[in-house]
Amino acid sequence: MTTNLKRKEESHLQNGGVKQPMEQSLQQYCSLGGEDVIYWLRQIIAIILGVIWGVAPLKGFLAIAIFCIINAGILYVYFSSFQQVDEEEYGGTWELTKEGFMTSFALFMVVWIIFYTALHFE
Repeated sequence: MTTNLKRKEESHLQNGGVKQPMEQSLQQYCSLGGEDVIYWLRQIIAIILGVIWGVAPLKGFLAIAIFCIINAGILYVYFSSFQQVDEEEYGGTWELTKEGFMTSFALFMVVWIIFYTALHFE
């Protein structure tokens, strides 16, 4: 995380202290790599899938298994293709794949239960 801050400071100094447009700074942040982007992307995926699972009345072990597969799959494709991260720098593929999974799973369960209960119970 400190390396991300250093990179941001360096880019800020290279731009002469001028603030970048939001779109450009978002692209720069997403291209920095690292576990923090993976963690927050996983949380966003959990919210989106929780809403979808709650609206479409999915339930049971199969729904949880599909969530785990989609969540891990999207993150693996993201950090291996888009970010082109050196997995060994962060402890291997498994470390990046499981980064933030439990909090993501808990968030998914809460959102899923709230939406499912609100829409499908009288």
